[in-house]
Amino acid sequence: MPIGEFGGAPSLPGEGGLVLSAPMYWFYEMNHAALNPARAFADATRLFFRNPINPFASTTLGKSIAAAAELFERSTRRYGRPEWGITSTLVGGERVPIHISAIWERPFCRLLRFERVFERIPRRPQPKLLIVAPLSGHYATLLRGTVEAFLPNHDVYITDWADARTVPLTEGRFDLHFLGGDTHVVAVCQPSVPVLAAVAAMEASDDPYVPRSMILMGGPIDTRVNPTGVNKLAEARGSEWFRNNVITKVPFPHPGFMRDVYPGFLQLHGFMSMNLDRHIEAHRNLFKHLVGGDGDSAQKHREFYDEYLAVMDLPAEYYLQTVDTVFVRHALPKGQMTHRGRPIDPAKIKRCGLLTVEGEHDDISGVGQTEAAHALCVNIPAARKAHWLQPTVGHYGVFNGSRFRAEIAPRIADFILTNEAPARARAISAPDPEPRTIAAPDNAETRTTKTKTNGSPTKPPNARARNGEAKVPRPTHGPGRA
Repeated sequence: MPIGEFGGAPSLPGEGGLVLSAPMYWFYEMNHAALNPARAFADATRLFFRNPINPFASTTLGKSIAAAAELFERSTRRYGRPEWGITSTLVGGERVPIHISAIWERPFCRLLRFERVFERIPRRPQPKLLIVAPLSGHYATLLRGTVEAFLPNHDVYITDWADARTVPLTEGRFDLHFLGGDTHVVAVCQPSVPVLAAVAAMEASDDPYVPRSMILMGGPIDTRVNPTGVNKLAEARGSEWFRNNVITKVPFPHPGFMRDVYPGFLQLHGFMSMNLDRHIEAHRNLFKHLVGGDGDSAQKHREFYDEYLAVMDLPAEYYLQTVDTVFVRHALPKGQMTHRGRPIDPAKIKRCGLLTVEGEHDDISGVGQTEAAHALCVNIPAARKAHWLQPTVGHYGVFNGSRFRAEIAPRIADFILTNEAPARARAISAPDPEPRTIAAPDNAETRTTKTKTNGSPTKPPNARARNGEAKVPRPTHGPGRA
């Protein structure tokens, strides 16, 4: 079902015209183009002073010049969409190849499936898992580690958002789709709000394709709880300030010429400025590693920043709508959120399990903001609700890193199996629903899907409760520690 335009997106800056909204992006493009010769010269200098036949290559001076040239080239480069780089996974101790394909596509998004090519079907249930990646500046490949952690025991799908500057104006405005069925949904960070709203809308219409469970990770459900610096800034400025100061038009010759966007270079400025000292220190260390010949540490830096510095433009209507609805008006927790005129009521959710995950040191979504979903979803049975606060991790550690693989991912896998069994039992006892039509954007074709379930139910593990709060038990059949 479509879940775009909750309560109506704020108006775009069209009345400001080209003179007010375009120059910021155009000046950036001119600056980037002007640096091309210097960037090429720096790259040539790096290659020259790293050439083994150059006698200066083994000297401290030569290594310092090569390192400085690499830092300049990397600092002025435009980073493209990273590759997934996932070719196989371990399932039951057996190495299984992965085939990545787009099974559904619209101008602003593709739905990717990480298909595991089995020789023998595993005996353990392999639930379908839809990961809704954040549309907040970085590409979906930022969740590479998240995907890899779930692949051993799940049939994984992920939303792969398009860079708005590559979408021509003729494709229309941004809209978002949500596909349910016999799936479990993981919403990472910002999409927690639209996913929760979508499930509530589906439950209100008695949709038979409601997901079996939703896992909300570090999401801003109620930013009034322990507001962070990001939350305070958005509320203090208001959506009008963002509309007038960060929205611009895509310049020529990009395919999305004249589309209103929140440009990636401004987002990257915001990302870097939040922890500027750490980024400066990381690049200083890269220089030292290059001069000192520590290739492993230098390569780790390259891999991280190749991903971190790859940003994309966001559709202006979606960005402004998120700022206004989530951070300024707090529409969902106040009960004021609507979807095309219809109210969104999380209390309608009854058939979908709910797990919320937070990081103790999250400086983007404060502790308690995601957990607030439990107070809204009052009609989900207590046995199908759980919350986990991961100690000693920040925002990124909620969905990536060693602690995510060792402690968070196994709990999510266990919670999914807990909610897979009763859902399968209901599906077996109920008649197969009729195919339904999924609404598409104005200029896209409609799509009809039908979901079937099979398999036998398994006994779900019991969840513990302490101090009135459900906790996810340590798994006995989840994926092992990585």
